[in-house]
Amino acid sequence: MKFSVGLSVFLLSCVAGLPVTAADPPAELRDGDRVVVLGGTFVEREGQSGYIETAITAAYPDRKILFRNLGWSGDTVWAESRGIFDQPAAGYQRMIEMVKEQKPTVIVFAYGQNESFAGEAGLASFVQQFEKLCDDVQPTGARLAFLTPHLFEKAPPPLPDASQHNSNLRMYADAIRQLAARRDGAVIDLTTALASVGGRTENGAHLSPLGYRAAGEAIVRGMGCSPGRLTSDQEAALRAKIVSKNTWFFHRWRPENVTYLFLFRKHEQGNNAVEIPQFDPLIEADEKEIERLKKG
Repeated sequence: MKFSVGLSVFLLSCVAGLPVTAADPPAELRDGDRVVVLGGTFVEREGQSGYIETAITAAYPDRKILFRNLGWSGDTVWAESRGIFDQPAAGYQRMIEMVKEQKPTVIVFAYGQNESFAGEAGLASFVQQFEKLCDDVQPTGARLAFLTPHLFEKAPPPLPDASQHNSNLRMYADAIRQLAARRDGAVIDLTTALASVGGRTENGAHLSPLGYRAAGEAIVRGMGCSPGRLTSDQEAALRAKIVSKNTWFFHRWRPENVTYLFLFRKHEQGNNAVEIPQFDPLIEADEKEIERLKKG
């Protein structure tokens, strides 16, 4: 299964439905790969919907590939949404440490949509911080892949017309492509791949179930692979188990009462932190079931 430069090209070819060119660095999504995905709302909601992961999993029933979704709604390359009760810099450092803990072989970045609202004036600082992010995860030795953000869509009133920001978004997508080239990474061109999919968003900005399904189908097509040979009921069961696994993992790394467990109020209930690792066997059990379900 060829997927140019890490998961990135793989997704690029896949999601965008675009052929891999000779200029793309060769890479392969291998049996045993551990894929960590970083980004904002697009990534976090994919963990809740599971369409993309299901499409990839079903298409490769004989390869064991683990996915770890570290998305955080509203996030940027500065990890501004991850600060919790401290500064973004602290949230950023926690994110880097969490990535390292997952021992990834592939890291997929999905940034640029939120940052694009800063326009041309914010482009240089976005690129500079993105470069820093790549440097900070480099000790993992993981292959890097880059998703360009999908275009905004004009939503019906009374919602504002988000599509008026697409010129800036395309500018940021171009910068991501250039960054990927400098990093010898793959590019997942969602900007192009989903542009013609009507109803891809539910509010002009965030993908709808239709949008996520279209992205998953496009990824498999772009890889030159046949879709998984599962019936609709089998696919639904697989996706449900993937969503279940992602839910357990979400609570494992991002517990709702984190302040009491690990932060400044841990003197009150920090003794309950011993329960957090108890999510691990639940995750492992779901992953065993995913292995069974993906083979039909």
